[in-house]
Amino acid sequence: MKPMAPAPAQPSGTSAAGSPTGPAGAAAARPGLRERKKIKTRRAIRKAAYRLFGEQGYAATSIERIADEAEVSPSTVFRYFPTKEDIVLTDEYGPLVHDALLTRPADEPPVTALRRALLEVAEQSLHREPGPGPAELRQRMRLVQDVPALRARMTEQMAATVEMLASALAGRTGMDERSLELRVCTGALVGALAEALFFWAESDEPREDLAGLLDRSLRVVERGTLQTLGTE
Repeated sequence: MKPMAPAPAQPSGTSAAGSPTGPAGAAAARPGLRERKKIKTRRAIRKAAYRLFGEQGYAATSIERIADEAEVSPSTVFRYFPTKEDIVLTDEYGPLVHDALLTRPADEPPVTALRRALLEVAEQSLHREPGPGPAELRQRMRLVQDVPALRARMTEQMAATVEMLASALAGRTGMDERSLELRVCTGALVGALAEALFFWAESDEPREDLAGLLDRSLRVVERGTLQTLGTE
């Protein structure tokens, strides 16, 4: 999904959303040597791919060429990224947002809880190591805009995320997770996050402004959906 620019430093134990960070916001333990090697390989493949996409275009770049540039075998590339689209889009933010949503206070309005969970995970992704630099992040979003296969894959991923989060919100509201109103509210928030990223990628805003854009876009939707879910 995520995921995005460093937000201002927060007091210990809080997120920029203004609430205690739960398990999703806790600092992760340092991974073991094997995991660090996997992260390094994954990062090398992705960096090589973005370099080639920039030089010769997405369509003209083969998996074999990416493997050669990253100094790994094509089978290694496929082990980390089953398709070329996955090199650009695989981030697995959906489950992280779901977990963050489950840790929000029970008395928090459901739409507010989802907004803060989305923002929390987005901000964490900005600080994550190894995370995308501003140039790579912009390139990623512009590729999604320009390449039909990437747009289609992103649409699939967003639909799966909406379904997952609607189920979690149903537990907070008592609504049927198949409810149109619930799915529209959830989809609007997930879509707002994506639109903020596209807006940032198209502009000359510095990376430091991205967190603010994400928050602004989510608040626009929050104001329009609070009453729909009976929380205003």
